[in-house]
Amino acid sequence: MRLSTRFFIFGLIFWSFIAVAADPTPVCLSYGKPLEVNNAQVLHWKRTTRNQFRERGNVQGKIVEIYSDKNGHDHFSVLIGRKQEDTIEFIYNQDFGALPDLREGMNVQACGDYITATAQSGPYPPSPDGAIIHWIHMNPKGRGHDPGFLMIDGRLYGQEIDKAGPRRRR
Repeated sequence: MRLSTRFFIFGLIFWSFIAVAADPTPVCLSYGKPLEVNNAQVLHWKRTTRNQFRERGNVQGKIVEIYSDKNGHDHFSVLIGRKQEDTIEFIYNQDFGALPDLREGMNVQACGDYITATAQSGPYPPSPDGAIIHWIHMNPKGRGHDPGFLMIDGRLYGQEIDKAGPRRRR
């Protein structure tokens, strides 16, 4: 077998493995209806709405900063637009499964609740990004709230319940 044929076969096997390794992206729901990726709409809300404005978001981008863990929640900043300030803080509840070690540059997509977070609200401080996406996990009760999800580099997170409480990354 020629060398170029061997590389071709290796490439087919390699890319087939990569394609199988990725999880399918769930449908993002907003009030029970499918919601496409809406980065531009979320950035508009971030720039124009009052503190604590709430809506559904389905955003994708790259991790640009990892914040410290707060009370069993992972916090990280994701760039979802072209400008340096086009970031949203993702807040992930560790009760819904451990995340991999987060690194800058990882590709992410999250479906959840968008909230403008420019000022203190009760016990919640403002976001360093001025806006958050949270509830990026399943809805264990199945009522009162659309489920969310988190995809990191093609893998799905937030779809398991850890009855033992928050876990550290594996």
